[in-house]
Amino acid sequence: MSTFVLFIGGYQSTWIDIRRWMASAMHDNPSVIFDGYPYPDIRSAKAADAIAAFDSMGEAIKKVKDSQHDTKFIVGHSSGCAIANKIDASLDDYTTITLVTLDGFSPSNAQLERTTTQVWSAESVHGKSLHHDDMLDRVEEYNKNATHKQKVQMFTAARNCSTKFALHFSLVNLSANNDTVGVITDGYNKCKANLCWLS
Repeated sequence: MSTFVLFIGGYQSTWIDIRRWMASAMHDNPSVIFDGYPYPDIRSAKAADAIAAFDSMGEAIKKVKDSQHDTKFIVGHSSGCAIANKIDASLDDYTTITLVTLDGFSPSNAQLERTTTQVWSAESVHGKSLHHDDMLDRVEEYNKNATHKQKVQMFTAARNCSTKFALHFSLVNLSANNDTVGVITDGYNKCKANLCWLS
């Protein structure tokens, strides 16, 4: 069974960050095809701004549509989830598609209705990730009238990972902790890709 992953990094991620993440992911899963894009070079984390500034939208959609793999993951982290959600919404066949949201903009109701869609956040003994409560609130609201109930899947980080930003990045980088992630641009330091959603 073949697998393709398209990953969209969050606010202020760079090509260097994405290459680090992809190198780690490919090292641990050589049979999976990984591709990805950084967040647009803008100083806004708003969903509409991210989508408007993402110049590779057509290319990214074509990669997913043209892929002949048995399973295709579209994965967004943080504000990059807005772009991942848009790519997903632009498709017309979801037979092989799994949309993954990592502590960022939640999928639409239609996307949440699909049983393959995954919504993730992170916590540890001493803390919660940046969008932890927002993710829980969004899914709780959706579930009030949903046919298919969703849940926020929770990644449990190590004890030394307790700040909001460290936990936020633990969903993409297993090396993230309070010492290595001081600011948002530290998120991919010593990157060991977290692929908790890959199954």
